[in-house]
Amino acid sequence: GVAIYSKHEPSEVVVGMGCDEFDAEGRFVELRFDTPKRKLSIVSAYFPSGSSGPERQEAKFRFLDKMYPHLMALKAGRELILCGDLNIAHQEKDLKNWRSNQKNSGFLPEERTWLDELFGPAGFTDAFREMTQSPDQYTWWSNRGAARAKNVGWRIDYHVVSPGLRERIAAAAVYTEEQFSDHAPLTIDYTGALVDYRD
Repeated sequence: GVAIYSKHEPSEVVVGMGCDEFDAEGRFVELRFDTPKRKLSIVSAYFPSGSSGPERQEAKFRFLDKMYPHLMALKAGRELILCGDLNIAHQEKDLKNWRSNQKNSGFLPEERTWLDELFGPAGFTDAFREMTQSPDQYTWWSNRGAARAKNVGWRIDYHVVSPGLRERIAAAAVYTEEQFSDHAPLTIDYTGALVDYRD
């Protein structure tokens, strides 16, 4: 499931993206903060994993086919930050063993092409990569083979930012000092108030 905690009361809460198959799995929640000067959406999303077999990989592709136009529609009328586990490592530097994973879910050519489109023609920004191009910075590790201790991981968690907020990205970090799960928190700092509550 997904969740968003906010110090500010949203003007609207949207649960689901209008697709029964995936909305039933609790994969999308959106908070809208609308004022006369700005419309902003914060989305928490959990993309499916296809690692359990071909059936789930096909479901993942269906999810991507639904998500892309939904994000484009949101971006057409508002600023947007999508936060979540996308279950895709975008580039070779985003996972340790990229050569041996090229045929595995999470690093398939079709999945990486989807992100190429999102961070290319669609105009969205990978907030983490806006701040650093350093390799070996991961947000997920397998529970097998002491992967975390050896830092054999994947960067599959993102902040996806619409064009109007790109200049607001100020800092990015993966918090690894404590362990909460097989993921580590990805934190992005943004400059200024994203919503002007004085208007």
